[in-house]
Amino acid sequence: MLTVDFDRLGLLPGDRVLDMGCGAGRHAFEMYRRGADVVAFDMDAEELAGVLELFGAMKEAGEVPEGAEADIKQGDALALPFADGEFDRVVAAEVLEHIPDDLGAIRELVRVLRPGGTLAVSVPRWLPEVINWKLSDDYHNVEGGHIRIYTDKELGDKITKAGLVAEGRDYAHGLHSPYWWIKCAVGVDNDDHPLARAYHRLLVWEIMKQPAVLRYAGKVLDPLIGKSMVLYFRKPDRSADLEHG
Repeated sequence: MLTVDFDRLGLLPGDRVLDMGCGAGRHAFEMYRRGADVVAFDMDAEELAGVLELFGAMKEAGEVPEGAEADIKQGDALALPFADGEFDRVVAAEVLEHIPDDLGAIRELVRVLRPGGTLAVSVPRWLPEVINWKLSDDYHNVEGGHIRIYTDKELGDKITKAGLVAEGRDYAHGLHSPYWWIKCAVGVDNDDHPLARAYHRLLVWEIMKQPAVLRYAGKVLDPLIGKSMVLYFRKPDRSADLEHG
């Protein structure tokens, strides 16, 4: 289940890309499948081990183009172990809402992105997230949980002030917001509640079978109540501007 639109990001085969805060690796796997040279970065060594194992399985199964490479790196988002301008594309999906020093993390994302490169950042969208917080303290009062709710303007301002140019926004996972509202209302750990269980089956059907009716419903709901907001940015290339000036 992807949040980022890689065509909109401008991802090309051979691009060196960073998935910062990769988690279980969903975006890293898709970028690898598209022929990118991927680094999956996270603090969680156990999740990274699983990501590395699946990278290997993908290669063995012939799911990736010849020459594509993928690796993992463990570390801190506030001190990325990469050179300035090392990556053509950077993805930070559902990460910044967990980091106390989000400005420090944003500065690092901007630093490792090359001039002319693109960044995609996704976070929980303001309205669906506010509803979750109001319905349940347990939703966010957990170790490593969400510590802030961004408005579109706030996140966009923080990233443009760090030196990037905004290129647009999307909303995703409109079908998922009601699921989390249900979970927050009946208890976030109460997976056996009939309503939560029934809606979960619907989401599994959506992900596994992608029926046309749910694809259409998603397109209608994404702009209205999409659970995730995705912002796209480009790092100015001063040398290119001078050449064309």
